Amino acid sequence: MSNETYINEFILLGLPEFHRLKIPFYSLLLLMYLLSVTGHGLIIIVVLMESKLHTPMYFFLVNFSLAEICSTTAETPKMLINIFSGKSNICFVCCMAQVFAVFAMGAVEFIMLTVMSFDRYVAICKPLLYKTIMTNTRCLHLALLAWVGGFVIIFSQSVVVWTYPYCKHNVIDHFFCDIGPLLRLACADTTLMELIGLIYGATFMWGSFGFSLISYTYIVATIIGIPSATGRSKAFFTCASHLTVVIIFYTADMFMYLRPSTHGDTEVNKVVSLVRTSFIPILNPFIYTIRNKDFKAAAWRAMKRNIFFRNSV
Repeated sequence: MSNETYINEFILLGLPEFHRLKIPFYSLLLLMYLLSVTGHGLIIIVVLMESKLHTPMYFFLVNFSLAEICSTTAETPKMLINIFSGKSNICFVCCMAQVFAVFAMGAVEFIMLTVMSFDRYVAICKPLLYKTIMTNTRCLHLALLAWVGGFVIIFSQSVVVWTYPYCKHNVIDHFFCDIGPLLRLACADTTLMELIGLIYGATFMWGSFGFSLISYTYIVATIIGIPSATGRSKAFFTCASHLTVVIIFYTADMFMYLRPSTHGDTEVNKVVSLVRTSFIPILNPFIYTIRNKDFKAAAWRAMKRNIFFRNSV
């Protein structure tokens, strides 16, 4: 190893298929990123401004939106800069930081989705006990569990990835520093690390996904027993939209990461990852708010107050 030259930056190969469509692809990617950040930012602002939305459901939704903004921002701006400038390099430290940020935010989102499913379970299946169970203190503890738990789970694995020697070619066949393409460049046996990561991922993803499915199973059973057709339809639509987000998130990430990191089909992973990073984050604000009368009314009140304030000034 003493004769090896260690690299201090990586080259992100990106998506060569779109090189001929640089301007349209750049414009579309920028538009999707702005829509995603705007949508999630709007959720955060409206909930903070409207006291009527200071409930556990919206508190968790704000945390989820914040994690989503951080997740997409960890990937998309660097990709946009590379496309616009024609460069594709990323420094070693930046690459390792990106790996940690992307996966840590993903872990936070998974835990938050599980917490949100538990919140809906209590609200629908045990409505009389809802305020007793979902107290402000407990909600804060659950949110902290998501953030601290997500960071700790990923940090323990990231430390190992950071300490690997990287002395092969420095081209990463992806548009961000994904773990699989990165480990292929390590001048060390990564088998044990991949096995540990696979066990971590399977336990974490299937555990949280299973808990969410159990919650929604009880929710559906309770909804079926609601005598009012209107109440049954409203509750079912709300839970169906939440369950849609859960299924989309878990399906995409399980497809990409529940197999040895260096054995995945890179081209397929890049396409799925692009959809996961750019398209799905646009859907989430609409899924959670477009048919939510309380949120739309709160957003309208906030907008009218803002207009009134500007006119008075």
